[in-house]
Amino acid sequence: MPDLTTTYLGLTLRNPLVVSSCPLCESVENIRRMEEAGAAAVVLHSLFEEQINIESELLDRYLSHGAECYAEALRYFPDMTSYKLGPEEYLEHIRRAKAAVSIPIIGSLNGVTPSGWIRYAKAIEEAGADALELNIYYIPTDPNLTSVEVERRYVELVRAVKASVTIPVAVKLGHFFTAFANVARQLDEAGANALVLFNRFYQPDFDVERLEIVPTLTLSRSYELLLRLHWVAILYGRIRADLAVTGGVHTVYDVLKAIMAGANVAMMASALLKYGIGYMRTVLADLAQWMEEHEYESLRQMRGSLSQQRVAEPAAFERANYLRVLSSYAWRLPE
Repeated sequence: MPDLTTTYLGLTLRNPLVVSSCPLCESVENIRRMEEAGAAAVVLHSLFEEQINIESELLDRYLSHGAECYAEALRYFPDMTSYKLGPEEYLEHIRRAKAAVSIPIIGSLNGVTPSGWIRYAKAIEEAGADALELNIYYIPTDPNLTSVEVERRYVELVRAVKASVTIPVAVKLGHFFTAFANVARQLDEAGANALVLFNRFYQPDFDVERLEIVPTLTLSRSYELLLRLHWVAILYGRIRADLAVTGGVHTVYDVLKAIMAGANVAMMASALLKYGIGYMRTVLADLAQWMEEHEYESLRQMRGSLSQQRVAEPAAFERANYLRVLSSYAWRLPE
């Protein structure tokens, strides 16, 4: 039997399959089922910055200002008083999850500013979470805001949270950065113990009949994995932080690709929502079988084997590959 163990955030995990933050994690019973199905760790659904600040005068002024400037602004802002679990309920959920299972429980904070995060980062640690994931979901729509300022906010947030807790901290990021490798290095130097690539930014749709903006939610597919593999393979060996792939992990081959690119773990959410929690058993069995057939003794032996540092043609991750792909396409006149 191949050795499927891996390390992530300083934790020794029995295999590389981690449940990513999703609605399934709101139920302790589901978390028990995840452990039984083979999950190595669980990232809880996020506690949102808006929930933390819901009673603050600053947020009240912000919402009021938005309503005055845009008549329908408040229609699109969720009612955070009833959204999922409030801050105190969230902390109790961590305690109950920790008491129910033996696998690591990773808390999640979703926001972008240090305000309020420090207190709840500490509270999540005190509630018993084994680690914390900062799910930074920020869309800079202000044309006066520079990329340097956006990056500075990310780095300052990570540095502030790291200074307030002793548990490991992962940072879940989007890919919309001018120079992502540099951002990754800055976050690594700020103390991030892991980078989770990438956050999926949900885009609203347009209802042209009602002239309304419509929220949309689509599950990921395996083709979305390519962007994650590209950057994990580039970052592997260049930063100290662990690397996690999230978004597009559905099959055993997706897991294998993630590990070979250099990831410590592969995170699943959409696949579990689509096929059920027990689907992890199938993926893990397929992973062990594939490794046996290809004579891999451990994940450690496999990890990073397709990273930029180890492949025969490192230029495959750069501009040279762009030219090669374009020149390889054979166009044919439709019959």
